[in-house]
Amino acid sequence: MIDFRKLRLTFTVFNFTQNRTILKPSLNPRFFSTQNSLQLDVKPKLRSKSAIKEAQSALLEYLHSTRSLQFLDADNMCKNSPFFLQNLVEKSLKNENTINTKRLISRYLRYHPINEFEPFFESLGLKPSEYAPLLPRGLIFLNDDPLLMENYHTLCNYGVPRSKMGKIFKLAPQVLSFENGVLNLKLKAYENLGISPSILVNAVAVSPCLLVGDVNFEFVKVVEILKSIVAKGGDGDVDSGLIQWHFLDEASCKWGLMLELLCWLSDAGFSEEQLAEIIRRSPCVVFEESGGKTLSMIGFLTKFGLSVNQIMPVFLEFPQIRMVKFFANLRMCFQLLTEIEMEAAEIGKIFQSHTLFVGSSTLKTTKSLLGCLNVGKKRLCSIVQDDPFVMKNWVLGKRVKPLVSIREAEEEKSKAGKTEFLLRLGYVENTKQMNSAFKIYRGKGAELQERFDFIVKAGLTRDEVCRMIRVSPQILNQNTDTVKTKIEYLEKQGYSVSDLVSFPSYLSYKSQRVKLRLSMYKWLIDHGAAEPGLALSTLVASTDRIFLQSYVNKHPSGFQVWENLQKEILSEN
Repeated sequence: MIDFRKLRLTFTVFNFTQNRTILKPSLNPRFFSTQNSLQLDVKPKLRSKSAIKEAQSALLEYLHSTRSLQFLDADNMCKNSPFFLQNLVEKSLKNENTINTKRLISRYLRYHPINEFEPFFESLGLKPSEYAPLLPRGLIFLNDDPLLMENYHTLCNYGVPRSKMGKIFKLAPQVLSFENGVLNLKLKAYENLGISPSILVNAVAVSPCLLVGDVNFEFVKVVEILKSIVAKGGDGDVDSGLIQWHFLDEASCKWGLMLELLCWLSDAGFSEEQLAEIIRRSPCVVFEESGGKTLSMIGFLTKFGLSVNQIMPVFLEFPQIRMVKFFANLRMCFQLLTEIEMEAAEIGKIFQSHTLFVGSSTLKTTKSLLGCLNVGKKRLCSIVQDDPFVMKNWVLGKRVKPLVSIREAEEEKSKAGKTEFLLRLGYVENTKQMNSAFKIYRGKGAELQERFDFIVKAGLTRDEVCRMIRVSPQILNQNTDTVKTKIEYLEKQGYSVSDLVSFPSYLSYKSQRVKLRLSMYKWLIDHGAAEPGLALSTLVASTDRIFLQSYVNKHPSGFQVWENLQKEILSEN
């Protein structure tokens, strides 16, 4: 075994760095301005392909021949800095004839030295807004920052792709200012712990923090475990692809979580051959979000009473989907079972027996299922408990047919009752008037008849009520209690039920509105500010603005009484 304590002390000796103060770029007007390029990170559009080539050629000649940068560095800067080239062309050419593009750009560069750090950082994969904090104050020539170039070349020589270095410099800017040889020592320290250069290059690209501070022994241990799995699983070298780097990024790369998961899997009883098979078939189990999502799923299943022995088969037979999706499906199923009010113990049984099936399928929402199946929550809960595999038919995107026709039978019964009621009112079957009435009247036939009879018993004739509902059919959509309250209040304010015949819409307005208008009108009459006998439609149907202007404001205290009545009526509800 490797003695990590001794190596930690050895590595710490190498960990001396000189902190660099991150400052804003120089604003010296003598130098090529970058302000425009820092404001917009949009895909640049140059005048033509030939202009691009000419600009690249002129810039390459300037950087390599005039500024003495290494050819590979200069060439990479020219080919991978489109934002910078766009601004350079715009500044150089302006309204000039573009036939001599290269000559004009070369002449511009001769008298306007550029900030070389801009195309440099852009060529490493950073946008202008991302590299702005990295631009040093007072420097425009790369050769004036020997530490930066030394560390840059160290990474290049080690095999780190130039296109991935931008992320390293952005997330671990300390790397820019390592003293000569420090970065090499850090890389060698990992190699001494058994980390091959090919693994280290990929690891540094996705997790630049490995280069900062002491050796990350969690990362070293992860690689060590994976090597052991590969060796005993008979899968060759860990460098050949067992680590799925595309699952990792700087936001989710947490080697401690991955180590925790690998240890859990090992402690659960998986052999290294089984672990190798799991990683080969379903790499997302270990590498997606550094294993954090898998650990969350383990905790989720444990809460439902699943033992380690019940969880193990899930990984051995894991479906060909991402872990994030699998876990989301589990949670969606749990939400469905909770919303149909299934007991916790019953939910636990389903998850214990059908984890793989539930996690492999994305179910429809509860609302959608209840609508498609034409059943209530209680019935749906019973169906799932009897046969959990019935949920296979409720997968998202799959057409779901109604389970029973009970609802249709009830609707037919309701339709027949409503038809009978409308026929008694004088409607003719299968006419536009009848179809329109079906849409307007809400409720079963018996309910509509009950409301009709109630209005008749309030003191009106059947013919009068028929005329009323033809003028204002919505009055039959209110329950009898609401209608009774409105009629009683109408009579209390000095009106009679017969007034409803000329203004049946009175019954359709909200109780608060009716009470407020009639109470205010009675107060105005009592205080001599209004004449009695005002039409009911005028009082209730007019807008608040007109009612206030025409009646309430006629009395000096009218508006205050209006507000007091509003508060009183609202507090009653």
